[in-house]
Amino acid sequence: MLRRAFLQTFRQGLAQSFFKRYAVSLTETTVTHQPIETSDEAGEKSVPTQKTGDESGNTVVVAPPEFRFIYPEFLPDPAMERRNRLREKLERMDMLQRRSVIEIPEFYTGSIMAVTVADANSPNKFAKFVGICIQRGGSGLRAWFILRNVVDKQGVEILYEMYCPLIQKIEVLRLERRLDESLLYLRDALPEYSTFPMDMEPERRLNNSVVPINPLKVKLRPRPWLERWERQNLQGVEDLNLPQRFYDRAEKVAKPWEKYDLMLHYRKTIPAEEQEKIFAEVHSQLQQQELKRKLRRRRGSDNEY
Repeated sequence: MLRRAFLQTFRQGLAQSFFKRYAVSLTETTVTHQPIETSDEAGEKSVPTQKTGDESGNTVVVAPPEFRFIYPEFLPDPAMERRNRLREKLERMDMLQRRSVIEIPEFYTGSIMAVTVADANSPNKFAKFVGICIQRGGSGLRAWFILRNVVDKQGVEILYEMYCPLIQKIEVLRLERRLDESLLYLRDALPEYSTFPMDMEPERRLNNSVVPINPLKVKLRPRPWLERWERQNLQGVEDLNLPQRFYDRAEKVAKPWEKYDLMLHYRKTIPAEEQEKIFAEVHSQLQQQELKRKLRRRRGSDNEY
């Protein structure tokens, strides 16, 4: 009887922990910026720290919910065999220190970016590359993103480590999202979908506005392709115009039950309580860095006048 009661209690606790994680994964569908706005000393709008009181009357800092979309690299790797709380804490400190040196703006897969890195072999000791972000991944100091551009009719891709000390500047020329989380299919698409001028000027955007989603659907070149794109649920690709046998084979190898696999989602997410603690830890420092940047910009504009 004691064993049966223990197993029942254990299962209930495991179910509660799982549904908290699963609820977070289901809410990560859209990105909007609609926090309460206040004016800082520089005369620009900024997102204030959200504070609530706990049972003991202490003030608890709560980060905005969109932080998990803007700063996904602050969340650790959900694989339990790779978790180390001390290492993760030290990495977050190093990441914040690096962000105090250079500005790492908000960007998503599909954004047009320009990255300047130190290059000892370049005549001016710097190299700048402009391209579209086709993939983003990694966690902590191992966060990375890939930029793609077509230069002289040749596709060029560069993988940048986000917190690499060689990076001197990261600019977002056009902030937007695409219909898919990964744009690797641009490798098999027509060149015009990946061609951007190296002297492209940044587009102005209102603060705290909704990040636009580009509904563009690209057209792929005829087969052969680097991957079997018909087997992936791609929303940003036009009709592939393949024979029916390709779709029949894709249906046979598909795994539609994975979206109902609760344990699979459980292993791929971080608990909501842990996410709140991590973002509350970094939120105040990120806000202070943003305020200092705005003050420097304001002083620079005043000096110009």
